[in-house]
Amino acid sequence: MKIHELSPAPGSVKDVKRVGRGHGSGNGKTAGKGHKGQHARAGRGIRPGFEGGQMPLQRRLPKRGFNNIFATEYAVINVASLNAFENGDVVDAAALLAKGIIKKELDGVKVLANGTLTKKLTVKVAAVSASAKAKIEAAGGSVEVN
Repeated sequence: MKIHELSPAPGSVKDVKRVGRGHGSGNGKTAGKGHKGQHARAGRGIRPGFEGGQMPLQRRLPKRGFNNIFATEYAVINVASLNAFENGDVVDAAALLAKGIIKKELDGVKVLANGTLTKKLTVKVAAVSASAKAKIEAAGGSVEVN
């Protein structure tokens, strides 16, 4: 294929809409804005959610719940997912990210006790449940909470 043979995909390139260029264009006279009214004026537009003066939906509905902006949000993993590592490995947030076990570190990693562990690992995380800690130590590993 040569550069002069390239062409865009069919239907991907459209002609520019030329407004105010006579009746035959389909966008003459009022240039596609209709007759008078808010949408025909310069500087047109209303803010998102505006309902013409009626009380907007976001103000009609009651507020529910509370979002604590100071809460710590952990990237949670289970003991079973630690089997992806080799014996004697050091497991920390960076190692978990590299293996694709967690997507983001968030405020730290927390290990929960679902599943079984068959490898001896050194686990360095922000938090660990008591039963998960017991399972890791039972497999011969150690846990460091930082």
